[in-house]
Amino acid sequence: MDAVDVPSQWEFNCNLEVNYGSVENASIVYAALAVDKELQPDKVKRHMSVSDGKLMVHFEAVEARFLRASFSAFVDVLTLATKTIEEFGSDMKL
Repeated sequence: MDAVDVPSQWEFNCNLEVNYGSVENASIVYAALAVDKELQPDKVKRHMSVSDGKLMVHFEAVEARFLRASFSAFVDVLTLATKTIEEFGSDMKL
């Protein structure tokens, strides 16, 4: 099931899709970010998947403030991982 197809259990949710142009780059970012679990899994859930060179992420939360905090923290580490891919490019291996 793709991240965007996950049925929402909680009222607040959003989707993020980042096109990396290759399955390899999207998979590297996925692997780097998958190890970081949500700090409050009883309040926020995150589902990630890779398809056609895109990283797809679905967030859902019990309150808007938890969704915002989780999304914001995720985008910070996503930005770092993306800059790493841009800097080192094809030299990186999964």
